[in-house]
Amino acid sequence: VQLQASGGGLVQAGGSLRLSCVSSGRTVSRYAVAWFRQAPGKEREGVSCISSSGGTTYYADSVKGRFTISRDSAKNMVFLQMNSLKPEDTAVYSCGTVGDMTMVYQTKTAQFYSWGQGTQVTVSS
Repeated sequence: VQLQASGGGLVQAGGSLRLSCVSSGRTVSRYAVAWFRQAPGKEREGVSCISSSGGTTYYADSVKGRFTISRDSAKNMVFLQMNSLKPEDTAVYSCGTVGDMTMVYQTKTAQFYSWGQGTQVTVSS
C-alpha cells in the first residue's frame, strides 16, 4: 500500500500543524500506521503509531504530550496533530504501515512495511 503525507509547512516555534496520511490504493484502515521523520544528517526517527482499530497509540518521548495521532476510517486517513512545535521538530515527515502486534517496536526502530512521499515541516525559532 502506498501512503502519502501532506500538511507540512513553515511555522514559528510554539505553533501547530496537522499532518494527514492517505492511502493511494488499499484502504489504510486495514493497517496500523506510524509517523516518522528524518532531518538532514540524522537517522530516521519513529514519532508515533496507531493500531488499525485506533484503540492503541504510542509516542516517542521527544513528542509525548505535544503530538496526537488519530485516524478517521470513514475518510481513510490518519492524522498527526503537532502542537507546541520546536525547531528540533524540523524534518521531513512520512507515514508508513506497521504491524498491529509489532507497531511499537517497529516505530522505535523506524522499520516500516511500506511508506510514501513525505512532507516538509520547518519550525523557525
